[in-house]
Amino acid sequence: MEKTMQQNTIKNHFKESYRIYLGALLVVVLAELIGTHQFKIGSGLVVIYPMLFGLLFGILLGPDLLGFFKKKEAKKASSLVLIVISPFMAKIGILAGANISHLVEAGPALAFQEIGHIGTILLALPVAIILGIKKEAIGATSSTCRDKDYGLIVSLYGANSPEARGTLSIYVIGFIIGTVYLGLLASMVAATNIFHPLALAMACGIGSGAMMAAASNTLATIYPQYADQILVLAGASDLLSAIIGIYFTLFISLPITKKLYAWLEPKISPKHTRIASIHSSKVVE
Repeated sequence: MEKTMQQNTIKNHFKESYRIYLGALLVVVLAELIGTHQFKIGSGLVVIYPMLFGLLFGILLGPDLLGFFKKKEAKKASSLVLIVISPFMAKIGILAGANISHLVEAGPALAFQEIGHIGTILLALPVAIILGIKKEAIGATSSTCRDKDYGLIVSLYGANSPEARGTLSIYVIGFIIGTVYLGLLASMVAATNIFHPLALAMACGIGSGAMMAAASNTLATIYPQYADQILVLAGASDLLSAIIGIYFTLFISLPITKKLYAWLEPKISPKHTRIASIHSSKVVE
């Protein structure tokens, strides 16, 4: 009896959501057929990955453009995000165990780079609040907003929360301009001759394979004598950022962001958004 009920529930779910799965399959196939493309702008390497095309196709199929997905389906799809991203989070855990010796060998220098993530809080959070952005700013500035960070925020606040919307917005922006930006940034910083090539290689790893590849390949082109070492260190740095970054965000940067937001928002947010926030909190009460 119970088994029959479960089968009926699954059947009804697929009947109601088949357009979501069909659309997702179509987007994935099209994005993979387009594949990865790269080109140079000066000394910088720009890499465009299938994920970017997938995002664009998803936007086109949305309720505000072609309308293949209705608003009800778009809302339902957001609740599936945590399920979809869970295998990726499990993969990071497996990679952490399998590569623990390599991470230890990489030394403390790679671990200390995580402190740099606090810069996104101190620099970006006040700007976001001044612009009138509310709790979306917490998700957008507490981390580099890559896959692991989005999965963490969704699991803590839910897919429809303001914090998740903030993280997702930076996640999308990162895919659209992140590889271009880091490829050009790597070449510009290298041109100053201030930092050693291997130090720049360590800075390439922010927990995003696409961005790391764009930056490290640019550096490898500029410094061919260090090419192999740059790619190895950049890869180790990226892996470490993906693993340690989850715990750093959870226990350090996210709590700091929340406290700083609670302190700054009443002081520096635009007056009209402050009043709207007060009214909405009274309604909730």
